[in-house]
Amino acid sequence: TSALDGETDLKTRVIPPACMGIDLELLHKIKGLIECPNPDKDIRRFDANLRLFPPFIDNDLCPLTIKNTLLQSCYLRNTEWACGVAVYTGNETKLGMSGGIPEPKLTAVDAMIDKLTGAIFVFQIVVVMVLGVAGNVWKDTEARKQWYVLYPEEGPWYELLVIPLRFELLCSIMIPISIKVSLDLVKSLYAKFIDWDNEMIDQETSTPAHATNTAISEDLGQVEYILTDKTGTLTENRMIFRRCCINGIFYGNENGNALKDEELINAVASGSSDVIRFLTVMAICNTVIPIRSKSGSILYKAQSQDEDALVHAAAQLHMVFVNKNSNTLEIKFNASTIQYEALEILEFTSDRKRMSVVVKDCQNGRIILLSKGADEAILPHACAGQQTRTFIEAVDQYAQLGLRTLCLAWRELKEEEYQEWSLMFKEASSTLVDREWRLAEVCQRLEHDFEVLGVTAIEDRLQDGVPETIETLRKAGINFWMLTGDKQNTAIQIALSCNFISPEPKGQLLLIDGKTEDEVRRSLERVLLTMRITTSEPK
Repeated sequence: TSALDGETDLKTRVIPPACMGIDLELLHKIKGLIECPNPDKDIRRFDANLRLFPPFIDNDLCPLTIKNTLLQSCYLRNTEWACGVAVYTGNETKLGMSGGIPEPKLTAVDAMIDKLTGAIFVFQIVVVMVLGVAGNVWKDTEARKQWYVLYPEEGPWYELLVIPLRFELLCSIMIPISIKVSLDLVKSLYAKFIDWDNEMIDQETSTPAHATNTAISEDLGQVEYILTDKTGTLTENRMIFRRCCINGIFYGNENGNALKDEELINAVASGSSDVIRFLTVMAICNTVIPIRSKSGSILYKAQSQDEDALVHAAAQLHMVFVNKNSNTLEIKFNASTIQYEALEILEFTSDRKRMSVVVKDCQNGRIILLSKGADEAILPHACAGQQTRTFIEAVDQYAQLGLRTLCLAWRELKEEEYQEWSLMFKEASSTLVDREWRLAEVCQRLEHDFEVLGVTAIEDRLQDGVPETIETLRKAGINFWMLTGDKQNTAIQIALSCNFISPEPKGQLLLIDGKTEDEVRRSLERVLLTMRITTSEPK
């Protein structure tokens, strides 16, 4: 979907459950109905329902989501072909509705020259009018007295315009046409200097810098603010599993790599139940798709790099996610194969901050809810008897190191509880109005009384040269804004490590916190007051 949202990673698209297993020959005989809302421009959601008429299915409602949708200007990968129904067309597609009228882009110098040209033109007209009137007055009073000018008594009607037009010709050099040409030549030349710069060559791929637009390069010197995303911009977006805390025991603190921690390797080998449950959640609570390559090794296709890191880490600890077939998940632990049936997937949303899957253990038929998410989305929902203090400490400790943390939890469900909840979930997922809100409410009914299993910490390394670059740009008087969804402590650590904020005593960290407008306002006033009374520079 990189043409839509700039994200180059693959998103999973699936066919609706009602259409699974329909034979190729029967495709053109399908009759049915899609109920969908009016076209809107939100590219992240599509809330609709599908009804297939008998004999295909007994007129049952099948919810359709964005996961069943290919938007205009998306590419379908890893799949030979797909058959579908066009729902919105023309300007009613999400892409068509999101496209606005592009604003003309002008550089600051061009805009200034345009304004000056306009001003000179107005000035020129005024000068011509004043001189023209003066010339006509002179002609009528003085010129007629001079015998050698020989003005006729009665001239044609346009005679009044002759003198002003003469002055217009004389004044036309006021607007320098050549300035545009000269500027364009100069711009092209110094865009070439960017192409020729030996220090702007990427060493790994030996790709030189290339100015694709000669007009915009002069704006480089007028940048005052840089707004930057963190993940993938300042960091490499290559996640590495570093540490974890399982049931109060910290792994990976000594050598900074839990996967090489003897204690953890021994715990896995001895089959400690806590560790095994923890690894199970790491391996299957995700949207990763394992693909077997021709050589027999397993490749993982993941939408999020965090999930990729967790699945790889679980695989290194002998909990290998081998296969995902429609609803069956297959895990290999040491030599034994364990199968789970995925019953429901409760999607991650930025409001819920957690993702869960309901699976059925094919060996003993137990139904389990596996969850992973931010600490504020998991720890408050832990079951009454469980002590979560160590987990809170672990999260804080990892955040201080600038690592990304996730809490893993699980809960066993009773058959009746699941059946009752499943009906509500089906109903919520087939509503056309406020589907996201209804689903979140239903998910809340299942995601409580968790048994928290542990905390994972993943490192996302800074790209090479980020701290030096930011320092140099700061010296040039450019202000920085960084956007991140991390915990506050993690964000502060990352900001310190990439010279975003200067450490004490040179720099001072001012926090603006608040969940309501009033709290934020008070917080801002407090910060402004502090800034007024501090004498240190730079502010």
